[in-house]
Amino acid sequence: MTGALSVVGLGPGGPDVLTPEAAAALEHADALYGYGPYLDRVPPRPGQSRHASDNREEGSRAAAALRHAAQGAKVAVVSGGDPGVFAMAAAVCEQIDGGEPSWRDLDVSVVPGVTAMLAVAARVGAPLGHDFCAISLSDNLKPWDVVERRLDAAAGAGFVIALYNPISRARPWQLGKTFERLRERLPPATPVVFGRAVGRERESVSVFTLAAADASAADMATLIIIGSPFTRVIERPGRAPLVYTPRFVPDGGT
Repeated sequence: MTGALSVVGLGPGGPDVLTPEAAAALEHADALYGYGPYLDRVPPRPGQSRHASDNREEGSRAAAALRHAAQGAKVAVVSGGDPGVFAMAAAVCEQIDGGEPSWRDLDVSVVPGVTAMLAVAARVGAPLGHDFCAISLSDNLKPWDVVERRLDAAAGAGFVIALYNPISRARPWQLGKTFERLRERLPPATPVVFGRAVGRERESVSVFTLAAADASAADMATLIIIGSPFTRVIERPGRAPLVYTPRFVPDGGT
């Protein structure tokens, strides 16, 4: 019997942003694998086993799920946001690429979800309305100088930048260094959006200028969007401001 493995995006928060395709994949799985807090977001189902692991065990989690699926089970690996964005889909592919030959015979599907930068952007307007990129500030899997080169290139090219994995207890300094670096390349008034736990109980969204952005206001549940030189803020008395990046580049813009 051929098993199947799906990598399922849970979206940024509650069940209201879980896609019907993702809900169906979770319902029909014999077993769920994932980071503990993400598994906690999936209601238990009779007869369905759950296998929680720590946040930095992506490779071993993917391998365990593949071994289980190779035994003929329908396995779902859960991932916050979208599984293809700094998440479990790549970890599963890495294991298949270098793992057991039988894993290549499995039915493998990736079920998309709403990724954090889209959820945060929607809360404030349309900061991703023109060209943008996403960069992870984690240097666990790449050298910090690679991150710096990518920040420089993105800022120099005029991209809006979404920052994933901005800060943690083990990595307390990278976000501050990022702001310092970008202040040398972008206008002080560039809008910066901090979106924490969007779609969850303790959601908070704030808009600052790059000059005033404070790294201590972020944690690992925070997604940060740094505008381009063309990103604008529409002030609205009595209402939250709207942040957007025009769909065109003004004449003479670079």
